[in-house]
Amino acid sequence: MSVGTLLYTWMNGRQVGTDSFGNRYYEHKSRTRRDGRHPRWVLYNGMVEASKVPAEWHGWLHYSVNDVPGVDDPQRFEWQKDHLPNLTGTRYAYRPPGHILRGGKRDHATGDYEPWTPA
Repeated sequence: MSVGTLLYTWMNGRQVGTDSFGNRYYEHKSRTRRDGRHPRWVLYNGMVEASKVPAEWHGWLHYSVNDVPGVDDPQRFEWQKDHLPNLTGTRYAYRPPGHILRGGKRDHATGDYEPWTPA
């Protein structure tokens, strides 16, 4: 993170919360945009990766909701999964059978494929 970003945040930002990844969310103390809203931003914990912003904070950052996510969030259901960042390009990325980084060997065709032939 650049020194300029940290200095700007220290001078102008008001921290409104953090998420489960340790990202910190800020709103400008005094300045407003042309539409009357305060600018909002996030300081990432670790690598800067936009997919590390959970849905509830994404909505707040983009002014879809005005309430800061927190303890009064809607109930989570047992079938809901925790947020996962985009793992593409990392060693944890999904690699299906036959992927070159998983040996490059695919299963043999099962015989259920019939090519289309025009009538």
